[in-house]
Amino acid sequence: MSGTVLVLGGRSEIGLAVAKRLVSGDVRRFVLAARPGADLTAEVAALREAGAETVETAEFDADDLAAHESFLEKVAAEHGPLETVVLAFGILGDQARAERDAAHAAAIVHTDYVAQVGVLTHAANLLRAQGHGRLVVFSSVAGVRVRRANYVYGSAKAGLDGFASGLADALHGSGVRLLLVRPGFVIGRMTEGMPPAPFSSTPDQVAEATVAALRRGRGVVWVPGILRPVFFAMRLLPRAIWRKLPR
Repeated sequence: MSGTVLVLGGRSEIGLAVAKRLVSGDVRRFVLAARPGADLTAEVAALREAGAETVETAEFDADDLAAHESFLEKVAAEHGPLETVVLAFGILGDQARAERDAAHAAAIVHTDYVAQVGVLTHAANLLRAQGHGRLVVFSSVAGVRVRRANYVYGSAKAGLDGFASGLADALHGSGVRLLLVRPGFVIGRMTEGMPPAPFSSTPDQVAEATVAALRRGRGVVWVPGILRPVFFAMRLLPRAIWRKLPR
């Protein structure tokens, strides 16, 4: 499958791990997009070492909603057609601060939900016009049933999960596919210093499951897979117990 892979969140451990696994005989062009001023030297080198033929970088401010459309059009014009767009940006934020600081709570939701909705809408329109392409969206089990311990982040992921599910249905028959990834706790830079939750995974494990699901044409993948039945059961927990669960 020919075309360019665009990673929005070029410094993301998961995004880079996905890109490295997408390097194949006819997928060798990549664009890593990250916030202005970000140093992508190591990420570019890692992709080239994995076999990428061309690795370009671009400045992308996810929170600048007004710039999304022109940014995607510019990337497509210079490096397209776009075959796969991976949305790998996001912030965890500080739950304790968000409970006191409305601006911080809004910032988390803006980056993890509002900005993703904007990018997905423009990217879906662009890929529809091409007649083909794939979108990769990272939700989280934190959004499947929102917990008191991280409800600001979880609520953003819940909204994103619902939006992406609806968008996937809207894209049916268009030649564009959307893969929704629902990982559990991921041990990496974003969660550094936090005790791992049960059924944790690494960025490489998430990427491996993501790319396998892409190649199989799946619409949703849980990482690890055991979390799907676990969260089916967790939906049945009484609220008095649920609110006491840790992150």
